[in-house]
Amino acid sequence: MKLRKKSILVIVAHSDDQILGAGGTIANYANKGYEVNTIIFSFGEKGNPWFKEKVTSKIRVLEAKEANKIVKGNEVRFFGLEEEKFSAPENKKKAKDMLKRFIKMYKPSRIFTHSPDDFHKDHRDVCSILLETAKELNYPGEIFCFDVWNPFDLKKQEYPKLYINIDKTIGLKIKALKEFKSQKLAIYPLLAPTLIRNIIGGLKNKGLFAEVFYKIY
Repeated sequence: MKLRKKSILVIVAHSDDQILGAGGTIANYANKGYEVNTIIFSFGEKGNPWFKEKVTSKIRVLEAKEANKIVKGNEVRFFGLEEEKFSAPENKKKAKDMLKRFIKMYKPSRIFTHSPDDFHKDHRDVCSILLETAKELNYPGEIFCFDVWNPFDLKKQEYPKLYINIDKTIGLKIKALKEFKSQKLAIYPLLAPTLIRNIIGGLKNKGLFAEVFYKIY
C-alpha cells in the first residue's frame, strides 16, 4: 500500500472523542494542508437516555459535523455500530472490513486513535480492533494513541511520544467542543483533565499547549 504523506486518519468510538483527544492536532494538520478524515464507530445513541436513540443519533451526527468544520477536518464517517458491543463477533468483523476499506481508500501516513488502556471499554475495543486490522493489512504507516478518560498516563511511558503544538489551535478545539451541546454532562468533567494534559504537554514541548500521543504501531 502506497501511503499519502498528507493524509491523516482519526479513528474513535464516539462523536466527541476526536476533539477531546486530538482536536487541536486535527486543526494543526488541516492548517498545514493535510487532509484529515475521521471515522466514528458509533452514533452515540445511548448518550441521551431521555431521547429516543434515533433522535440522539441524528443530533450527535450533526454536532460532529459542525465540530469538524471548526477544526477544518475533511470527512466524518460513522460505522453505526452499537455502543458497548464493538467486540461482538459480528460487529468486530463489520468494523474490520470497513476499516480495511477506508484505510485503503484514504491511504493515511498516520492514524490517531484511543489508548489501549483507556478506562472506557469502547475506547479500548476501538484500539484493539484497529491494531488487529493494521496487522492483517500489513499497514506500513504509524499509529498513535491518545487519552480521553485517563487523567494521567503512567503505563505507556516506554512508548515513543509525539508532541503536537496546539498553541494556535487550542481555541478551535475549545470552540469545537462547545458544539457537542447534547453531551455537556459527559464532556464537562473531562474538560479540566484534558486542558491540564495539554498544558503539561505544552510545557514539555517548550510551548503553551500540546497534545501528546504515544506510538503503538
